[in-house]
Amino acid sequence: MATQSEENATKFLQAYTQIDDHSLRFIHSMSLKCAIDLSIPDIIHKYGQPMPLSQLIASLPIHPSKTCYIHRLMRLFTHSGFFSRHDLVENEQEVITYELTDASRLLLKDHPFSLRPLLLVTLDPSVIKSWCQFSTWLTSEDRTPFQTENGVTYFDYAKRDPKFGHFYNDAMAKDTRFASSVVIENYKEVFEGLKSIVDVGGGIGTMAKAIAKAFPQVKCTVFDLPHVVDGLQGTENIEYVGGDMFEVIPAADCIMLKWVLHCWNDEECMKILKKCKEAIPSDGKVIIMELVMEHNKEDNKLIEMQLCCDMLMMSLFAGKDRTEKEWAHLIASAGFSNYKITHIFDLYHIIVVYP
Repeated sequence: MATQSEENATKFLQAYTQIDDHSLRFIHSMSLKCAIDLSIPDIIHKYGQPMPLSQLIASLPIHPSKTCYIHRLMRLFTHSGFFSRHDLVENEQEVITYELTDASRLLLKDHPFSLRPLLLVTLDPSVIKSWCQFSTWLTSEDRTPFQTENGVTYFDYAKRDPKFGHFYNDAMAKDTRFASSVVIENYKEVFEGLKSIVDVGGGIGTMAKAIAKAFPQVKCTVFDLPHVVDGLQGTENIEYVGGDMFEVIPAADCIMLKWVLHCWNDEECMKILKKCKEAIPSDGKVIIMELVMEHNKEDNKLIEMQLCCDMLMMSLFAGKDRTEKEWAHLIASAGFSNYKITHIFDLYHIIVVYP
């Protein structure tokens, strides 16, 4: 039986390790950003076969004095599953080679569902530095830590910095392309019977295009801020409309909100939902694609992802991710009678709201 002293020592070491673990986690994300900046996944992919370390080093745009560090960077990536390592023997010499894994394939520039732009916009210096302002923000009247650091809101910054704005728009488009493929293939009943749908905050129309292709009888309207839709060309069943969702939303059988409401606080969300209710008929509906927190309490990793997403919304937008109880309160407060939540995968849920 362990003595009291031994138990205290064990608890101390566990606490020490926990703090160490959290203090070093940023190394994973920033190292991954380095790999993207250097195009390591694309270089290995273009090689077409397991790539020797020497060939990888020769292909990287690095200073000759830094070549000795690449194997250490790759050692971290192979441990975390972003690349697989194979040790071969050629001419009695050990040769280390690397291949892509499922995770690193999602970081390729040309992958249709690439998470590269999402990673780059999330790890942009303007975002990373804002986390250093968290405690300062809590003592100020600023809306977000991002605004404390950068002097403007997130969306104003995206308008001011074209590169940042491009990564954000590309990230949203890639995410929407992936989500739409899953939803339309597996949950077609959500869209069946509709004659018209308005995608609020629909950006360049990625979701609308997918819906219009799968359901050509549905008239799709992409509704976003004027500067977002300016110059975008519609089609026979896709129309782009600029406006403010806090003022009025175009009428339709269905209003869609994908990753919109988590950017706003409860009062703002209620205003948006009330405008949605005004825009649909008595037999219409609102489709919300968002995270519903605490969906699977047995999956600790998923819970941690949900909590981090909520913190990100707080830091960037003064928004929040919500539990089902919070969604139910928000939906009822906006005047709706009922809702149905379906878990799609990972952080994705469909919330269908009825008048």
